[in-house]
Amino acid sequence: MKIFVGPRLRKLRREVGATQAVLAKSLGISTSYVNLLENNERSVSASVLLSLLETYGVDWRDIAADADTSRLADLNASFNDPLFESVRPDLNQLRAAMTHCPDLVESFAILYQSYQSMMEHLLSGTGEGSASELTSASPEALVHAFFRSRSNYFEALEVEADKFFGEAEPDRDEVYSYVKQRLRDRLGLEVNLASVDQLQNSLRLYDSASNKILLSEALDYPNRVFQLLHVACLVEKNDLLDDIIDQSGITDERGRARCRVELANYYAAAITMPYGPFLEEALSSKYDFDHLATRFGASFEQACHRAATLQRPGSAGVPLFFFRIDRAGNVSKRLNATEFQLAEYGGACPRLHVHNCFRTPDRITPQLVEMPDSSRYLIFARTVNRPIATRHNQDNKLAIAVGCDVEHAKSIGYAEELGLDAGRATEIGINCRICPRSHCEQRAQAGLALSPQLNTNRRGVTRHDG
Repeated sequence: MKIFVGPRLRKLRREVGATQAVLAKSLGISTSYVNLLENNERSVSASVLLSLLETYGVDWRDIAADADTSRLADLNASFNDPLFESVRPDLNQLRAAMTHCPDLVESFAILYQSYQSMMEHLLSGTGEGSASELTSASPEALVHAFFRSRSNYFEALEVEADKFFGEAEPDRDEVYSYVKQRLRDRLGLEVNLASVDQLQNSLRLYDSASNKILLSEALDYPNRVFQLLHVACLVEKNDLLDDIIDQSGITDERGRARCRVELANYYAAAITMPYGPFLEEALSSKYDFDHLATRFGASFEQACHRAATLQRPGSAGVPLFFFRIDRAGNVSKRLNATEFQLAEYGGACPRLHVHNCFRTPDRITPQLVEMPDSSRYLIFARTVNRPIATRHNQDNKLAIAVGCDVEHAKSIGYAEELGLDAGRATEIGINCRICPRSHCEQRAQAGLALSPQLNTNRRGVTRHDG
């Protein structure tokens, strides 16, 4: 396979402040060859890639990687916007742009993200504010994009998580006591349970001044363990978290804080659900999340979330997407290791069964769906509970949806009852604004992709289908 590294090599040369002649000399090749490489007129050889590693410490996988799958999927989804109806490039053109003009592609992504943010503000009726406020992505969106760029996998955190228990890993029913003792012995932190009244509107409070951690009585056992491991990460792995966050490029203070929280959550999950054993159990059980939660002493949601991070190079699980919504359809958590764009924009389509989960709480509902581009995905959804402490918040449920490309569906046990070979997929879209399905009985608003003409002599299945 020929590998072209032109723009990446040029960027590297500029970063180290070298001319083509200086770079050529350091790599032991001619200046003319460097010129040909930078213009993608020659493919790079293995010996040059090795020289780049030895001379500049650049891993050849970083500089010679093919067009990133998630970036290509995001770019393609951007051009599916009706805005580009008359000038939509095909996949070959997009791949060529990513290879030859990566900076241009990145600039377009930033511009389109700003456009989306502004549209979201305007459509939600909160369009007041400065231009920078209207076009800036939310902290949650920035963190999600960073995680997505890493396929939701962080090797450094996995390595540190594997060291947490050392050789004296406790029994599952003793983890909470072990972590409490470890925090006391190593960090001088005292852990106490607090009443719901004492910790009003809080589930966990870490007071660094008094070296105390207060956990709400409303937390069940798995979540008490999880919260203690989260704090252990914040205290013990602060420098590592700083290094990872610096790599994200996030400069917004709230965004960096949000990223720190999500990375600490990742670390806590990696300890309670170690990568190798969890992946092995996931594959052998065909991703039975009730079984996985029981086996590793975690909640159903924690097990689903962890499964979406199993993307270690050379030892990856099924690429999954994961998102969590409330009754109104607001997305409060999401991870995506697939090309499924609905996981990027939220579960706004009412034809998704995840919205029906609240009618059948705690029951897993599988569904085969098809996007407007004919891509198909398996989705399974279920409600989960937030901590309940009083009679005033009994119905405090959320719904989570997990899924994968249909090509991986045979690895998922929840697909067995669907009969995927003969099953009819539910046609869905990202949201009504950009969905091209003109005769959808669930359409709530006229889409930008639909004809502006309205036939007054006809009444369709909705008032927008005329």
